[in-house]
Amino acid sequence: MKNEQRLRRLTAGLPAVMILALTIGFFTAPKQDFSENENRYLCRLPSPGREEVASGAFMEELSAYASDHFLFRDFFIGLKTRTEIGLGKKEINGVYIAADDYLIEGYKKAENTERTAGILKGFAEELEGERLRMRLMLVPTAVYVYEDKLPAHVQHRDQMETAETLYKAAGIVSIDCSRALLEQKEGEPLYYRTDHHWTTRGAYEGYRVFCEEMGFAAVPLSAMTAETVTEDFRGTIYSKVGDYSRKGEPITIYTNPEDRLTVSYQDTGRVTDSLYNLDYIQRKDKYSLFLDNLHTLIEITNETADSDRELALIKDSYANSMVPFLVRHYRKIYVFDTRSYKQGPSGFIREHPGITDVLILYNMNTLDSDLGIRGIY
Repeated sequence: MKNEQRLRRLTAGLPAVMILALTIGFFTAPKQDFSENENRYLCRLPSPGREEVASGAFMEELSAYASDHFLFRDFFIGLKTRTEIGLGKKEINGVYIAADDYLIEGYKKAENTERTAGILKGFAEELEGERLRMRLMLVPTAVYVYEDKLPAHVQHRDQMETAETLYKAAGIVSIDCSRALLEQKEGEPLYYRTDHHWTTRGAYEGYRVFCEEMGFAAVPLSAMTAETVTEDFRGTIYSKVGDYSRKGEPITIYTNPEDRLTVSYQDTGRVTDSLYNLDYIQRKDKYSLFLDNLHTLIEITNETADSDRELALIKDSYANSMVPFLVRHYRKIYVFDTRSYKQGPSGFIREHPGITDVLILYNMNTLDSDLGIRGIY
């Protein structure tokens, strides 16, 4: 009888002890400003101002703060996600749980196609008569190339239908690398399993098709030095899904022993001889090792390039892993990130008559919402 009473008291008191322990842990545990796994800044403790309390905003912010700093938060998020996957859920936060351990981001209906086409056409007209070889490359993402890995019965939109509409309306010669990616999809991974970017191997396919269009002899991968700089990359889609049990994956970089480079970051003044910043290997955002993440304008000079041509590259982050291949063919490359370059590349191009080629490169998943495309001229 006494044992039964003790068991009841223990059973009744255990939840209270757990709640007390979690509460003490919440207030005493060190707080982080940034979540590496979720790839975002966490809510800060709000100040209880009179207006905020009266409007209810303070309680909302306090609730968000408590949620962001709950003890063992990553463990519980991962447990929730793994449970959902175990129960057969095939889509989480717009990401498909696909075959071969792929997490593949879906493709939403493009809403700004007409406006984007007008921007591209306006850019081309702005530089008409400048004797430039101008090209447009719209890169499909994994949802297009790895359609066969998606869960059964998934209905998704065709990215390249939107791309074809843009190609026709923009008035710029197109470079379609989608076919080459499809032809190579059974080989090395062309896209990361946990990130939205193409791999370096995928970027090479884009480069190879670019060379075919431009009349360049593509440097074979066998002639370059390959180095796997990390085996533990977990990208943006990993953060979006919240399954923190997934293994990391490799990032391989390529260098050409013939290249003699000077890489100048115009916004920071930093000058280096490498296209890679390997400090990012120690961080969550490892893909940013390509071209040191995002910069307003980067000027790359290759003293040993096989031509005196100059390229203006207007791009999103997909292009960062393709630049190490492109440098072989250009004495100088100007790399623009128009989200932060406010002057407009068209004016820069007119002021630099040495520029012979222009490449606009975006991936189809961000093109519709990327603010940078609005600032290209």
